[in-house]
Amino acid sequence: FKKEQLAWFWEFLIKELELPKNKLHVSVFEGDGTVGKDEESYSIWKDLGVEEDHIHWYGAKKNWWSRSGPPETMVVGDIGGPDSEVFYDFGEELSMHKTSLCKDEPCHPNCDCGRFLEIGNSVFIQYKKIEDGTLEELPQKSVDFGGGLERLTAVSQNQPDIFKIDLLWPIIGTVCSQLGAKGEIKYSKDQETDKALRVIADHMRAAVFLIKDNVTPSNKMQGYLLRRLIRRAAVKFTSLGGQLGTLNIAAVAVINAYEDTDFLRGFEEKVQSVLYDELEKFRLTLDKGLKEIAKRDYMDGKAAFDLYQSYGFPLELTEELLLQKGQQVDKNEFYSEFEKHKELSRTASAGMFKGGLSSIGETETKYHTATHLLHAALRKILGEHVVQRGSNITAERLRFDFAHNEKVIPEQLKEVEELVNQKIEEDLPVSFEEMGREEAEKTGAIHAFGEKYGQRVKVYTIGPTLHDASRGVPFSREFCGGPHVARTGEIGMIKIQKEESAGSGIRRIYATICE
Repeated sequence: FKKEQLAWFWEFLIKELELPKNKLHVSVFEGDGTVGKDEESYSIWKDLGVEEDHIHWYGAKKNWWSRSGPPETMVVGDIGGPDSEVFYDFGEELSMHKTSLCKDEPCHPNCDCGRFLEIGNSVFIQYKKIEDGTLEELPQKSVDFGGGLERLTAVSQNQPDIFKIDLLWPIIGTVCSQLGAKGEIKYSKDQETDKALRVIADHMRAAVFLIKDNVTPSNKMQGYLLRRLIRRAAVKFTSLGGQLGTLNIAAVAVINAYEDTDFLRGFEEKVQSVLYDELEKFRLTLDKGLKEIAKRDYMDGKAAFDLYQSYGFPLELTEELLLQKGQQVDKNEFYSEFEKHKELSRTASAGMFKGGLSSIGETETKYHTATHLLHAALRKILGEHVVQRGSNITAERLRFDFAHNEKVIPEQLKEVEELVNQKIEEDLPVSFEEMGREEAEKTGAIHAFGEKYGQRVKVYTIGPTLHDASRGVPFSREFCGGPHVARTGEIGMIKIQKEESAGSGIRRIYATICE
């Protein structure tokens, strides 16, 4: 099986890609106390015409694969075997080794200086660990091959910088042109500029392909990955002096770079629309976050959490910006503050909450916050006569009863659902204040008339607080004991499953969270 596979790969490199033989080096397993040298692969490479000084022997650390590591650490029943890699040599004349961190050691294909680039690896699955600790040959062997498509592109163009290949370089060129008409922003200017340009090109390309595949920015799963890609690229873009409204030009460059394929053709309008919406959402968040970070000489985990809760500024971006200032954030303290917030919200609800929770867990907490969003959305769509008449929350769904004299038609339900999910997408902060009952009533917070409240109550706000009126009006403000999430983006999308009568003048909605 080795003879066929290695010969096929070699033929692909030499005949199809027309790579020069003298630029290629290979590695083979040198053996250890458990398994002998891979003489078979060595002989095959020799027969294919690879020169002796281009065949390199390495131990299990470099040239053995199994799920549990080298032969001695393999567990009983595990399979694995030696591997053989192919490297491309960009040449000693580039002097890459002389300026690298490993300059005091001899250069070789597995060196990290950048002179050699691995372009393919053939793992020969031929052994199985048995009870007595030895390896036995598998009756049916296989090859697990991995090859880097962009690495193959790079060596085909004899380009040691992967970001200068013809799929990425036009994107960087477009971004540089957008950032500096006079050429102030250039690639290879300095390390920080290069890193920023690479992040923009890489992340925007990934974002374009995700959007084409119908992924939209959100706070869940692949949607969260897309959001992080766009926002990290946005931070790098602004760090180079760019305006967020012009970052879309990078997406156009991505589509143009792939014009020889049909994959992205016809999707530019969709891509631009999704990017515009996400960048617009992020613009205010970024401005406020940057100002907060800029005015601080030091930011601890608590301050980072406050930044997240108040402005929706992700921890990852806070870390990124602090690194540029030579600082680090205490992640343990951040997560500790996050847990404190959840615990405080749970504690606040103990013995006070009458919102229908059957128990207080993470999912129930999400549903509880969702009832506040649902209540506010119903009042905006159906009218302010809508008031809550009861609710029941389990880990599986929420049930919400409200005053309304007629059936809610499907079009209205759709509007309500879309408005709730819009506010979830906006990732609004959720906060509470404790105050006197009369003072709370003056804030306009919704509360149940006739309900017996104490002299002091808690008011939960979704959106800007009373003390941050410059950021607009809140979406929801209610008397409540809690518990609630820190931001609406933690909830997940809401789906209204059913609407029905719950008695004279009372309607009932069932809704679930769609992960």
